[in-house]
Amino acid sequence: MHRRDFLRSAALLPTLAAWQPGVGGAAFPPVRALTKGPGFHWFGYYDKLQFDPGSRYVLGMAVDFEGRSPQPGDTVRIGMIDTAKGDSWQELGSSRAWGWQQGCMLQWIPKSRSEIIWNDQEGDQYVSRILDVKTGRLRTLPKAVYALSPDGRWAIGTEFSRINDLRPGYGYAGIRDPFYDVKNPSEIGLYRLDLRTGESKMLMSLAQAAQILHNGQDIRGNFHWFNHLLVNTDGTRITFLHRWRAKREDRQVMARTNFVTRMFTLNPDGGEPYIIDPSGYTSHFIWRDPTHICAYTRPAGQPQGFYVFEDQTNTVEPIKTDKMPVNGHQTYLRRGNKQEWILNDNYANAQSRDQVPYLYHLPTDRRMDLGRFPAGESYVGEWRCDLHPRSSPDGRKICIDSTHGGNGRQLYLIDLSDLAL
Repeated sequence: MHRRDFLRSAALLPTLAAWQPGVGGAAFPPVRALTKGPGFHWFGYYDKLQFDPGSRYVLGMAVDFEGRSPQPGDTVRIGMIDTAKGDSWQELGSSRAWGWQQGCMLQWIPKSRSEIIWNDQEGDQYVSRILDVKTGRLRTLPKAVYALSPDGRWAIGTEFSRINDLRPGYGYAGIRDPFYDVKNPSEIGLYRLDLRTGESKMLMSLAQAAQILHNGQDIRGNFHWFNHLLVNTDGTRITFLHRWRAKREDRQVMARTNFVTRMFTLNPDGGEPYIIDPSGYTSHFIWRDPTHICAYTRPAGQPQGFYVFEDQTNTVEPIKTDKMPVNGHQTYLRRGNKQEWILNDNYANAQSRDQVPYLYHLPTDRRMDLGRFPAGESYVGEWRCDLHPRSSPDGRKICIDSTHGGNGRQLYLIDLSDLAL
């Protein structure tokens, strides 16, 4: 997918053993702050391209406040960090369409060495901006994006005003959902956007999704939305979460719980919809290859954990390990067609508040922690700061968002360059 040529597993395994804390007194790999105050910096989600293809430039956002929900008009600054030039910050633009968990969907466009994309607000609609960081050419598309195709030619999206009302922290506050009182509107849903022409097509409406029974039950009486869209590794299938809740509640309550989730897959033209995980518990996921998804969930009759689903079949296999015991933000670290390594993390521990990024080797059931980053006590609910570890294309760097430095959320780089890659 987008974690290309990350780790050469045969060479990495003995090095990881040497790094294991408590074994020979070895330390964690080096970490450095890429950003600092004044102001707060972060990137957002784990399934986006934060690094440029050359692994030198790192994208980020900056804002002047923390600890509250974004309000209409609140602006984040878009920037690029040069890791080969003193971690200098270059301002690139701004956005009024953002949330604490996924930012403004800032990311490099696949197959491009110089173009980035992010969401913004223009008048009474959300749009996306495409900037060539070398030439400065900026163009605007008429709809917001969520995830991009691996060839960089199209994107998929959904209505962020809807998400903001039903899943605080993931949507945008600038525009009120025009279907606020409608439980399953037919006018909005999942769409595909051509990144060259700006043309869009509805692939599935919320009404269409709500009409499909959930394990034999009618769910049309709930408030429905889509979340967490992602394209597979060759652009032939899309996956997304269909969520619903019975009623609206306090924002901080809605930011945590009280909704049901099932995971769909779909063709890029909207054909062949398939409920790949009907459990009601799907959480974080990533495409392993064109036909398999690794997700944290709880299949019927099974314990919660990480499972691999085969698309358009009933095949579900657990990842049998006690090394990944809790929910995290997982990606596959690949070399060629191999998927031997998983990069993952955990939510802040309730007692120590530790957040730990780690590598897990599937063939040998071996885990290596890459550091411990305690989160501040105030970083909970909608404005928590998850690590969301993201790797560079050359496999030598991992970037995280963290509050452990005592100066609010900032970007940190974990250096893996001493590994025998």
